[in-house]
Amino acid sequence: MEEQVSAPESESESQPQSEITGKKVFFLYPTGSIRNQVINELIQNEYEVYIAKDHGRLPRVLKKFPGSIVFINIEEKISKQEWERWIGTTLTTAPDTMFGVFSSNTDEEFREKFIKNNHIKCGFLPLKVDMSKATEVILEMFKVMSIKGRRKYLRATIDRETNAIINIPHNSEFLKGVIKDISVVGASCVFEHDPNLSKNSLVKDIQIKLQSMLIKVEAVVFGSREDCGDKLYVIIFTQKVDPEVRVKIRKYIQQNLQNKMDFEIN
Repeated sequence: MEEQVSAPESESESQPQSEITGKKVFFLYPTGSIRNQVINELIQNEYEVYIAKDHGRLPRVLKKFPGSIVFINIEEKISKQEWERWIGTTLTTAPDTMFGVFSSNTDEEFREKFIKNNHIKCGFLPLKVDMSKATEVILEMFKVMSIKGRRKYLRATIDRETNAIINIPHNSEFLKGVIKDISVVGASCVFEHDPNLSKNSLVKDIQIKLQSMLIKVEAVVFGSREDCGDKLYVIIFTQKVDPEVRVKIRKYIQQNLQNKMDFEIN
């Protein structure tokens, strides 16, 4: 008998209108297949996703981010009964949190009872190697629930990091700069020496290094402004950017966000 994915509750019973910045999605103790299939696909669809490895620390973070979604692998760490108590306790401190569950238990009675007793609003999903069906269900659910809010693209803000470098061709050589923030549609950056880029000018053969990844793009200069004594340029990537480059940028953004969140949840 084929495993079924329980449908989420109706939109009116789930969450109020999403905030402008969208909601955070946490996966608690995800399996390798959840990471490789579900999480990677959500990242490529511009959802803000985090991996959590400590259920003891997570409730405090959920209190800071109302309306977050948590998918729990209930086969890990503690018993099913303890997971029920954990969900109940978490809801007392972060009542707007919405839960989904991954489990290898295929008993329909257990499934329905767990959903009803624990107010599971984001589905009861089977644990198996092929997660394509679960991914499809979650993507459709998130679309209905407007999890992204009004935000279309995730952006990584790079404050004191030194692993995001940009080089642009300038006077027969490459001029080095530092990226301040980046998304799949563009970036803001400052250079060692002002290249005096004109608004709407096209810059080809741009090299961007994100940690160990080296990517090449072309971009149009959207504009510039003063930023703490530096001239900050905003560039918009053209449609000629390789789709694989966008995949790499999204992975970098997720890792950047995960690293910052790890201080609180792991």
